[in-house]
Amino acid sequence: MERPLLVYTTFPDAASALDIGEALVREGLIACINVLPGMRSVYRWKGAVERGEEVAAILKSREGLAEPLSAALKARHPYETPIILHLPVAGADAETAAWILAETGFFGAPGPSA
Repeated sequence: MERPLLVYTTFPDAASALDIGEALVREGLIACINVLPGMRSVYRWKGAVERGEEVAAILKSREGLAEPLSAALKARHPYETPIILHLPVAGADAETAAWILAETGFFGAPGPSA
């Protein structure tokens, strides 16, 4: 059975994270997005140290969708260079894994059956 995949990324605000996450759920690329508001970041960007407020997001998908998910996320993301980290899952509850795989199993197909 294909293993689940977690993808970590950040967004400038919860609204953009939720909108993009919903689009990815509807397309079958992810089963779920968790948006964690209130994150403060310090980072180097184009030679300068910056501070900002962001939201962290964890997307639940499956390993076979890593590349199309990254492409879809980049295409929609408001950042010039979004952080997209694939976090392989070493183990998962069987029911959780089955749910993730079922909810992302129709990517590329006409859509889930009603």
